[in-house]
Amino acid sequence: MKYLIVGLGNPGSKYENTRHNIGFKVLDAFTKEQEVTFSTERHADVTTAKFKGRTLVLIKPNTFMNLSGKAVNYWMQQENIAKENILIITDDIALPFGKLRMKGKGSDGGHNGLKDIQAVLTTAQYARLRFGVGNDFHPGRQSDYVLGEWDSDQQAALPERIDTAIEFIKGFATIGLARTMSNWNNK
Repeated sequence: MKYLIVGLGNPGSKYENTRHNIGFKVLDAFTKEQEVTFSTERHADVTTAKFKGRTLVLIKPNTFMNLSGKAVNYWMQQENIAKENILIITDDIALPFGKLRMKGKGSDGGHNGLKDIQAVLTTAQYARLRFGVGNDFHPGRQSDYVLGEWDSDQQAALPERIDTAIEFIKGFATIGLARTMSNWNNK
């Protein structure tokens, strides 16, 4: 079985430690654990990891957040991966910091990366792991907030939350979406 695991974010050191790049951060931690490294290829930084007999194609789109669908679609076609085997990891301001929630479908929730993926794939029927970044911003300052860096308390709590996100990835690829949601949502 082959899976496409997509961490959303923006390329470049300017965005490296921003809330919007949590998808990249999760995949960086997962690749470190799996002892594989990314290489820059068409539309994304890409690597492949093996986990319990499954092949996980991991991508960090280098198309910038608003054009993430282009990279997802390209690698889905390139690797011949079905939509039901795609997992998108994204930041979510509707969830408190550190809250993790996996869903099998849903709206884009105003997230430009998800909006583009749904437009390109012409469906909202794909799994996503939403990583709560909180919403501690003034009206009209959402962009500054998600493109801002973590505060010191959040930074200290990130490693444990990222480890939990990695468990979601492993579960998705081995026991499936429904059981992973049942076992891990709200943990």
